[in-house]
Amino acid sequence: MDQKVALVTGASSGIGAATARRLHAAGCLVYAGARRVERMQQLDQAGIRVRPLDVTNNSSMTGVIDEIIADNGRVHVLVNNAGYGSYGSVEDVPLAEARYQLEVNLIGMARLTQLVLPHMRAAGTGKIVNVSSMGGHFGEPLGAWYHASKFAVEGFSDSLRLELHEFGIDVIVIEPGAIRTEWGGGAVESAERYSGNSVYGPQVRAMRALYSHAERRGSQPEIVADVILKAITADRPRARYAVPFTAKAIIAAMNLVPDRLMDAGRRAVMRRVPTADS
Repeated sequence: MDQKVALVTGASSGIGAATARRLHAAGCLVYAGARRVERMQQLDQAGIRVRPLDVTNNSSMTGVIDEIIADNGRVHVLVNNAGYGSYGSVEDVPLAEARYQLEVNLIGMARLTQLVLPHMRAAGTGKIVNVSSMGGHFGEPLGAWYHASKFAVEGFSDSLRLELHEFGIDVIVIEPGAIRTEWGGGAVESAERYSGNSVYGPQVRAMRALYSHAERRGSQPEIVADVILKAITADRPRARYAVPFTAKAIIAAMNLVPDRLMDAGRRAVMRRVPTADS
C-alpha cells in the first residue's frame, strides 16, 4: 500500500501492539501511543514511532496530533484502540471509577476524533477505526459500566459515519470477541476488588472461572490486526467487522433470540462454571 500515516492508541500490548506492527509491516508510517511507554520498546526498535499518550489528558492528545501534522501534514488513519474493562456490581463500583471507564473508552476516543477530523476533511479522505467489542451488543453480570461504554462506542460510530460520509471519511467499528490479551485479567481483578467480598462474590468467582476458560480458547490479537488492515485498505469498508467467527455467531444470536431466553442462557452458563470453591 502507499505509505499512510497512522496513529494507533493503546499500543503497549494486545490488539494495539499487534495492529501497530501489522500496519508498519504493510508500509504505513505508524505512531504508537500509550501511557506505558516502557512497554513499547520492541515497537520502537522495529521503527514504529512510539509516543506517550494518555487519552484522558487533553494536552497529551493534542500534543501527539500536533506533532504528527507538523511532521507529515496529514493523518490518514486513526485507530482508537485504547480501553480497558472495569468490572464489579453496579451497587459496589464507585461512580468515580464508572466515570473513568467512560472517559477512557468513549470520551478519549471522541476527543482524538475531533482533533484529526479537520485534517481529514481538508484532504477529503481518511479512516477512523473504533475498536469496540462484541460486548457492544449485550450485557453481562458485573460488566454494566464496560458494556455501557461499548454500547456508546457503537452508537457514536454510527452517528459519526453518517456525518462524515459526504467528506470521504470512513468510520469503521471493530468488534473483537475472546482475544488473548491482558484485558480479561484486568476485568477479573477489578471485579474482585469491588465485589469479591460482597453479596456478589459468587458471581465474581464464576466470572473468574469463565474468563480463564475463555482466555485459553481465545484468538491471538494478530487476527484483529489483520482485520483492521483489511478494513483500512478497502475502497468501501464495511461499517462493522466482528472477529473471530465466534464473535459473529454470538452477535447474530443476540439479534435472533428473545432477551428473556438469552438472559436465561447466560445465567445457566454462570451457574455451570466450576469455581475453586465448588
